[in-house]
Amino acid sequence: MARVPAAFPHVMAEVMNSIRRAPRILPLRRRTRPVSPAVGLTPRSRPLTRALGMIAVVLLGAWLGLLVVGDVRVPVGPMNTTMTLRPSLAGGTKINVSPLGALQLDSHVAPVRLDVNVDQLDPARAQALVDHPERLSGLQDEVARDVGQGTLDLALRSCVAVVTGATALGLVVYRRPRRAAAAGGLALTLLVASGGTAYATWNPDSVLEPKFSGLLSSAPSLVGDARSIVTEFDVYQQELARLVTNVTKLYDVTSTLPAYRPDPSTLRVLHVSDIHLNPASWKIIASLVEQYDVNVIVDSGDTMDHGTAAENGFLDPVKDLGAPYVWVRGNHDSMVTQEYLKGLKNTHVLDDGRAVTVAGLRFAGIGDPQFTPDRSAKPGAEASQELAGARLASALRDQQAAGTPVDVAVVHEPSAARVVDGDVPLVLSGHLHRESMEVMKFGTRLRVEGSTGGSGLRAVEGEHPDPIQASILYFDRDTRRLQAWDEIKLGGLGLTTAEVSRHLPKENQPGATPSPTGPDPSGSEGSARPGTPTPDAP
Repeated sequence: MARVPAAFPHVMAEVMNSIRRAPRILPLRRRTRPVSPAVGLTPRSRPLTRALGMIAVVLLGAWLGLLVVGDVRVPVGPMNTTMTLRPSLAGGTKINVSPLGALQLDSHVAPVRLDVNVDQLDPARAQALVDHPERLSGLQDEVARDVGQGTLDLALRSCVAVVTGATALGLVVYRRPRRAAAAGGLALTLLVASGGTAYATWNPDSVLEPKFSGLLSSAPSLVGDARSIVTEFDVYQQELARLVTNVTKLYDVTSTLPAYRPDPSTLRVLHVSDIHLNPASWKIIASLVEQYDVNVIVDSGDTMDHGTAAENGFLDPVKDLGAPYVWVRGNHDSMVTQEYLKGLKNTHVLDDGRAVTVAGLRFAGIGDPQFTPDRSAKPGAEASQELAGARLASALRDQQAAGTPVDVAVVHEPSAARVVDGDVPLVLSGHLHRESMEVMKFGTRLRVEGSTGGSGLRAVEGEHPDPIQASILYFDRDTRRLQAWDEIKLGGLGLTTAEVSRHLPKENQPGATPSPTGPDPSGSEGSARPGTPTPDAP
């Protein structure tokens, strides 16, 4: 009998064990197969979930980025503003003017809104505009450049903010740099697409139809008027001048005041005052000169607003107004202003009581002793005005003694004019921005003119715009005495109303006795409004 190797039982045992184990493996594989289809459904549902999750991360991250670093501070003209992009379903532009309210413009259709906050008016840049009024003509282009530069800066910063915010949030959520980079790229793509949509749907005419909220909601009509004046100021000037022309023609035809009708030989003086840098005044004055056949223009001061050398160019139309220009310095006019006017053709500057004969009338005047362009009230102002009036009165008496009496004295403040009472038949002044006429105690007539500039830059400080006022004074060519005057009042800034009224001195009313050769006797006026104006600091 053959011998079996001793290792054989061990080998067989291993083989049998392998066979016994084999049947238990196969059922395990069969049991796992039915599960595999169920497992296969999960990968097919993940792309949609991942996409929605990615979009949520991108939008939230972009929004957070804009909130944190998306603001741009932009100087627009004389204002400091803050421009911001905000997510929005309606798009458009919102301009916040705290504390007045906001304006909403349907400027574009895109999932982003432009917010512009007007923070404050920069005093330095605003003062620069006042000191250099020639810059006003280029202010529109400057504002357009500022807004364009601010929009470009905002676009670049918004791109950085959106990409940074989406990338940072993606890194926090996914913890994978590639996923985070994909979120940043998608955010940039969405922002660029939104910008392209806004550009394609941009509506520049939306500024003409703003929606108001807050306190501004009660003033859209006022904003509209102001906008019309700003955008069509040249048209406004021409229409106002034409209105003056039409009204004066109508007055000549339909006048029902037969008590006094000036003949062609009458001397006509146009009295203006307190123009305060209103460019519309020049067209009005030129129209009045033409329509009334004016012989001389008298300006009782405050033609400027700050009296700087930069404002001097505003005076250039004086030489083309069609009549000699007699002028005295006001408290808003400087010696720089006065020297510039001396160099202009057909202009006569009165100061220190100096007398000049223009168009048959002899004028003398003195400039305002105060220079207060900031409208401050300096100590001793009243005393300085009275001292200036006393110097003028002394000069008037000297002229009388020399046989060359003055017909009309010109000052700026009425308080200075009162000191010359009894030394001249008529004294003209301004300063108060409201007209009046009175005969003072010793017979001198005081005529205070309103603002021919409608108070200029301060035209809309009050509840209603100040009117534009001027007057035509009629003088007898032989006696050089005042015969009548027409008060002309035009609606203030943005308004187109006009009034012309004629007034007669007492001695020229029907049945009155002729006036003496000296200052007018005291007495009431047929159409005058007597009163005692007190000086203030317009």
